[in-house]
Parts: sequence; C-alpha cells; structure tokens
Amino acid sequence: MLFDELTIRELTLRNRIVVSPMCQYSSVDGFANDWHLVHLGSRAVGGASLIFTEAAAVSAEGRISSQDLGIYKDEHVEQLARITRFLRDQGSIPGIQLAHAGRKGSTVRPWEGNGAIPESKGGWKPVAPSAVPFSDAYAKPIALDASGIRDVVKSFVYAAQRALEAGFQVIEIHSAHGYLLHEFLSPISNKRTDSYGGSLDNRCRLLCEVVTAVRGVWPDGYPLFVRISATDWIEGGWDIDQSVELAKRIGPLGVDLIDCSSGGIAPGAKIPIEAGYQVRFAREVRYETKIMTGAVGLITSARQADTILREENADIVLLAREFLRQPYWPLQTARDLGFAVPWPVQYLRAAPDGTPAREPIRPPEGMEAVAEHDENLK
Repeated sequence: MLFDELTIRELTLRNRIVVSPMCQYSSVDGFANDWHLVHLGSRAVGGASLIFTEAAAVSAEGRISSQDLGIYKDEHVEQLARITRFLRDQGSIPGIQLAHAGRKGSTVRPWEGNGAIPESKGGWKPVAPSAVPFSDAYAKPIALDASGIRDVVKSFVYAAQRALEAGFQVIEIHSAHGYLLHEFLSPISNKRTDSYGGSLDNRCRLLCEVVTAVRGVWPDGYPLFVRISATDWIEGGWDIDQSVELAKRIGPLGVDLIDCSSGGIAPGAKIPIEAGYQVRFAREVRYETKIMTGAVGLITSARQADTILREENADIVLLAREFLRQPYWPLQTARDLGFAVPWPVQYLRAAPDGTPAREPIRPPEGMEAVAEHDENLK
C-alpha cells in the first residue's frame, strides 16, 4: 500500500509517502531562499508524493523565530512560486503548512539557545488566548481580544490566497505543538471566560472559524488538512477523546485529512516516545470519524510505514527526521519492498536494473546539452 496512489478531491498522490513540515529557521523577513528550494526540491527528486513546507507564518507576529518562513505579505509569493514549480516538475504535489506561533513566538532559533528574544533585539510581543507564558523563559503574551481574533482569521485567509497564487495545491492548518490554534483548544493554555474559552465547543471555535474561512477561498478541488496534537500528555489537558470530537466538527467544514501528532502545549509533559508512538491516535480518529488521517512520529523503516497503512491505521505516513537523513527515502524504500518505481532520468545510472524512467515534466534548462554530452562519452 505504501506505493498505492491516493486521490483526495481532484488531486492524486503517486504514493502514500509525505514530507512532514520541518522548521528550517533560515529565512530573512519571512522570504524563502535557495536553502528552501534545495531542501524541498531534493525530496521531490527522491520521490515523495506530497511535500509540505515548514510552518509558514500567517503574520509577522505569528513567527516562532525571526528566521521563520512567512507568507504574510504579497512579496513572499515569488520565491515560493519558484519552489512549487520545481516540485511539480518532479511530479510531487506542493503543500504549505499555515501557522501562527501564538505564545511560543519571538524565540531564538534552537541552535542559538532557548527562550524569548527581547524586544530590544528585534523581538515582539506574542499573542495567545490568555496572558499565560509557555514557561519562565518565554515572554508573557498578550491575550487576544475580539478584534485580534478576527485579525487572526483574516491572516489565515490572506495567507491561503497567497498560497494559491504561489502554486500550492494542499494547505495544512497547523493546530498542534502548542502554537496558537492548539493554545485555544487546550485548557492548559486557554483560561478565557468568553465564547472562545471554557467548554469544548468554545475552545474549538477559533479553529472552526479558521477552517471555514480558509475553505471559503481555497479551491474545491484542492485538499485541506489540519494537524492536531491528539493529546497534551498532561492530566487535565487536551486528549484523544476531545480530538475525536474536534474531528467530527471540522470534517463537515471541508477538512479532508487529520494529521495526528501530539504534545507541545507545556514543558515537562511525560511523553512515551518510541517508534510509531503516535500511530494509535491516527487509527482512533480514522476509525471514529471515517475521516482520512496521517500518521507521523518516529516512522523510519519501509516495513513499519507499509504496515501502518496495511493495518488501516492511517491513509498516509508523514516522515520528518528520516527525510533529513535520506532525501531519497522513497526510492530506497521501493527497492527494499520490491517495487519498481520510476527514477529521475538524471539518476538512472545509479538505479537497480529494470528501473523505469521518470521523465521530468519540464526538463531543466540546459538538459538537452547535458544529454548530448553524456551520449558523446559512451
């Protein structure tokens, strides 16, 4: 099943292998650059069917760090379009994860330390459902008022419109890992007493509004995913039962697939990390709601990924760290499982005997000259 096609709305994934969003912290003022082109493009050459950007901030204050990718102004579109053209030319579907960091915003990059960037050094005041910081090392956020909440919804809509202009074909709304939309869902971070806090319906309200608004500007033929943290791993926090209820609410609003991750709402959570430790969440949401799900989290081997699908635990598998180790993981995996999937024509000389060719949809500039040169060397 790993190499079966999957049709979602009017798009067909060539296999069930998806590149999970992975923050690179390598942008300046939100702009994509050559790093993003090579990082994402190499995974398309490697055969992944759907490739997500890292979390793209829908507003400047919605960035995690100053170096986050953004899609909060029209000028960002041109460089993103360069990337989507390349991904599509390799036969992959370009996807973008739209995100707002909430109270986890205005922080330093992971390899530069931990905690908040002071405003004196380019930081900003983060926003959240309540004025409760993520930890003592993070800035105290400003609680969003009604106007601020409306602005958040609008920022997701404008970002979706820019994503379409840039050539993306799948949007994933980021509502996991302790960022803004997850912060509204979880009672750990949401202490509001208005219509956006308290009951499950109230805590789900903002995400439902964002989904409805984004679906309203996103083409009917293009899929919409939502990533959730299926549990906070904290007593009294968000859990799998609430996640199932959330899925039942957002599915009818036009969500095609729930990407099931976990954690991130507060430090100190006791997470039983092991291979495939989040697969059970994808299975339960899928079984209880009949909505497609994605499994993510320490999925590394061909057999493991294939078993997840064959046992109907999920409809796709999303890989992150393994793609950092092996950009061409799908090609190697196909070989391990005995599938003869097409290789890029440029790489055929390294492919197993009998491997079919995957012609580029639009040959890169100068390809004809390279082919002639290689023929002369024979």
